[in-house]
Amino acid sequence: MLVVRGQRVVLGGTERPASIHIDHGVIVDVRDYDDIAGAADVVEAGRLVVMPGLVDTHVHVNEPGRTEWEGFDTATRAAAAGGVTTIIDMPLNSIPSTVDVAALRAKQEAARGRCHVDVGFWGGIVPGNEESIEALIEAGVRGFKCFMTPSGVDEFASVGASDLRRALPRLARSVVRCPLLVHAEDPSRLRDAQGDPHSYSTFLETRPVEAELSAVGTIADLAGEYDVAAHIVHVSSVEGMERVAAAQAAGVNLTAETCPHYLTFTATDIPRGATVFKCAPPIRAPRHREELWRALRRGTCAMVVSDHSPAPPALKQTGTGDFLSAWGGIASLELSLRAVWTGAVRRGIDLADVVSWMSERPARLCGLDHRKGSIQRGNDADLVLFDPDAIAVVDADTLQQRHKLTPYDGCALRGAVRTTYVHGEKVWDQGTFVHSGRGSLL
Repeated sequence: MLVVRGQRVVLGGTERPASIHIDHGVIVDVRDYDDIAGAADVVEAGRLVVMPGLVDTHVHVNEPGRTEWEGFDTATRAAAAGGVTTIIDMPLNSIPSTVDVAALRAKQEAARGRCHVDVGFWGGIVPGNEESIEALIEAGVRGFKCFMTPSGVDEFASVGASDLRRALPRLARSVVRCPLLVHAEDPSRLRDAQGDPHSYSTFLETRPVEAELSAVGTIADLAGEYDVAAHIVHVSSVEGMERVAAAQAAGVNLTAETCPHYLTFTATDIPRGATVFKCAPPIRAPRHREELWRALRRGTCAMVVSDHSPAPPALKQTGTGDFLSAWGGIASLELSLRAVWTGAVRRGIDLADVVSWMSERPARLCGLDHRKGSIQRGNDADLVLFDPDAIAVVDADTLQQRHKLTPYDGCALRGAVRTTYVHGEKVWDQGTFVHSGRGSLL
């Protein structure tokens, strides 16, 4: 029997003293701090906060096929170092994309034995693969992702409303709840580039707010029509989030997420040629950042996930500084908790709220809230010992991800993950791996 106890344990939306009793990788009881009779091994958290491991439902691992971008080994190392104990892998940018069972099996085989945290999988919806949806559900995907605008890779084509009308009835009649996750930008609202490719504003103008707003509206209408659970990934704008709120008020089963980079940076922060900041939808003006924080407080925005989407330096055009040709993706899996906590402290937000946004609600989205995302009896003993008061400057060279490229390099962030437990086993401790390969495929 292992007991982890502390004076600051995040339970039920608050912090209180407690002891967490663990047997065979599962939480078997949560008791008062002093109630540890019969414990074989007691871990004292001291001044650290004990919190559930984060669940990150938006991670691009890219293996197989583009393992030189990232892979299960390096991605899950980064996760463990950042307090993330479960990731759900996106169906792209691997080759093959996870759009049928054979591709899912290839991805599972690539991941087997190489994961340091638990890993689940989203399936993909692309034009013409609706016949694979039921088989993918039966094979265990947690839901389905689609793009309404070109994804950036040829093997994962974007969908229109007609494609979704063929796919959504299959989700609606499934006995397993599988949400539809949507990259919501309307391609008809995107604009051709006009101006200096090394200026961030040139890129920003190609992906206006109207593109996000229009696409969110389309998905809200379809979700209501077919009575399916839909989820808008990486919302970047005030207007997009307002459209989500309107759908929710009308009774549509629509949720939304945002990402640490939209909560941290603004367009005015981005230097000329700094392509590590490029993502889609783009980082926008300061008013969007503040409204996204308010949407989280109100509950309109349900969660914060990383959208970890790394690429080699050549693809990010770090040498040329060309925003228009650079790969659009930000790598932040290891830093997400620290980045969000830094912004939360500045706005007087409690750590328990951050846990809700980054653990509880993502677990609910992917149907794992019966075993992940909170500290309670019967859940997996995925725990993080977190120092909320530490402050350190990010040194990208020390990160566990494959390529040491991140816009957070040089930023002073608050908080430090001291220890990460996966199934009750210490994986990351004081800046180093203790046990590797302890993750399971979900």
